[in-house]
Amino acid sequence: MSLPRFFVWAVPGIPEVHDGDDLRALILDAIDTMAAGDPELALADGDILVVASKIIAKAEGRLVPATDREKAITEDTVRVVAERVHPGGITRIVETRQGLIMAAAGIDMSNVPDGFALRLPEDPDKSANALCAALRDRLGFALGVIITDTFGRPWRVGQTDVAIGAAGVQLSEDLRGGNDANGRPLHATIAVVADEIAGAADLVKGKAGGLPVAVVRGLGRLVCGLDAPGARALVRSLEEDMFRFGSAEAYQLGYDTARAELEGKGSAIRQDARQGN
Repeated sequence: MSLPRFFVWAVPGIPEVHDGDDLRALILDAIDTMAAGDPELALADGDILVVASKIIAKAEGRLVPATDREKAITEDTVRVVAERVHPGGITRIVETRQGLIMAAAGIDMSNVPDGFALRLPEDPDKSANALCAALRDRLGFALGVIITDTFGRPWRVGQTDVAIGAAGVQLSEDLRGGNDANGRPLHATIAVVADEIAGAADLVKGKAGGLPVAVVRGLGRLVCGLDAPGARALVRSLEEDMFRFGSAEAYQLGYDTARAELEGKGSAIRQDARQGN
């Protein structure tokens, strides 16, 4: 019996990336060098390339001086979801222009040159599509690209990698309408395989090993056309989000509501007084 399985490995040898670098060339050179020692590690039809957003952002010139980090966070913020004061300053959880809910708008100072901070890619799906198209054109077969970044999760300790950009990859498997192993109908299960792949790849890429790229093999059923939706499609709309209000928004909403009620009562009292009631 053939058991379900997939394989994932990191790609060594990718140098420090700078503004304007050709990521397709850097990645393929590193994979070719790796495959020279083990031909089975050469890219193949149906592989999925998982790429840390940092090298995408570096190639796109998204570095800013560390002294401008707070300004950049403000510029990249659509709304503040929550804030917490701590001895080192203020942590802001915000919605970014990319639609992501992240600490500090995803602007990070790890794995970047001293004195700098790094913004997210401006449009991760567009970046993934361009890289995937370039790789497919060069290799002559279909593969997928997932761009990842590190997220904290509500109600969970720590962080994990998730997909913030994608191209040529089916993002999820909708199991609604099917049955579980006991024959019970599934009503709400949508497996977000893009995030699961991102997390699996992070197990071999790590955070500090200088390994920003991994290859995932064995999930070719998820590789699809470049016209498939990108990772932005995974962002839940505010209307569907049961937890759409962060603490800052909830406090403000409560304050505004109470103030409106008080002003309304005051207006009614003044009107009654004018009418002699």
